[in-house]
Amino acid sequence: MIRWGTVTTVKAPLRAILNFAAWHLELGAHRLYVYLDEPAPETFATLKAHPKIRVVTTDDAWWAKRNGRPEKHQGRQAANARHANNRKPEIDWLAHIDVDEFLLPASPVGEQLAALPEDALCARIRPVEALAPGTGTGPGETAFKAFHLDQAARQRAARACFPTWGQQLSGGFLSHVAGKLFFRPGTKGLQVRIHNVILNGNHNPGQVPLPGIELGHFHADSWDHFLASYRFRLSRGSYRAELKPQVRQADAVNLHDLFRGIEGAGGEPALRAFFDEVCVADRALCDRLEAHDLLRRHVMDLDRLRTQHFPGVNPG
Repeated sequence: MIRWGTVTTVKAPLRAILNFAAWHLELGAHRLYVYLDEPAPETFATLKAHPKIRVVTTDDAWWAKRNGRPEKHQGRQAANARHANNRKPEIDWLAHIDVDEFLLPASPVGEQLAALPEDALCARIRPVEALAPGTGTGPGETAFKAFHLDQAARQRAARACFPTWGQQLSGGFLSHVAGKLFFRPGTKGLQVRIHNVILNGNHNPGQVPLPGIELGHFHADSWDHFLASYRFRLSRGSYRAELKPQVRQADAVNLHDLFRGIEGAGGEPALRAFFDEVCVADRALCDRLEAHDLLRRHVMDLDRLRTQHFPGVNPG
């Protein structure tokens, strides 16, 4: 039997963390490694009580033993994932994903991992991006937009599905299209990054695709969520100034400059108009995505799963 798990660095409300945990426990995860990015006693106690969760508070004492706390959260994520890799292995495969990312498998995760070649060190899962509920979704349903791997097909579909902004967005996505990796934990010398692993100077050796698992990314699944994260992402996150443009064309701008331009021209109402076109599952957008085979629908029922896997816990 193949055993698998996840490793995640989190700074999020207890409800969000429990939703993430419950979803993956329901999928059959044998171990969830959770690294709290700041002290959260209630969260720590709740997670520690579950037999399949290993939780660490990365406080000052933790980082003092590890040459200090990396300033950027990306560095802390990598360091914690490396720590999980170097533990005594309890599982065969480990996915380095974030608390707003949910594995969406077409068949049992363990069965798909068991079918991978023995010499595969890592396996890539590609993202689908959650849309905010709209006229194109039913009660309890989440719609996701996907993208084509072929660059030319991706950009044709983006321009068709998102007529105003698609030419500046890779597949209409606000976040990464690179995806995340499962890797074999316990691999000596493995350097774990956000989207890649490195071994002896080689990036992603023995990588294979896992097309039967998509990664549901709740990057901007509501206007309030988008706006609350916007300033941080502009300065230190996925919209920061030093990142390259998403698309490969002569007049492409990166997301930092794109959003600065939109906000500078029309303020928050212009940002909201952008969000409504790109991130809301209205019927017209869903129809366009479906015509390009880029629409995914899932009923996740996270409240029920959270109650089932963490009975008696009221996260507020």
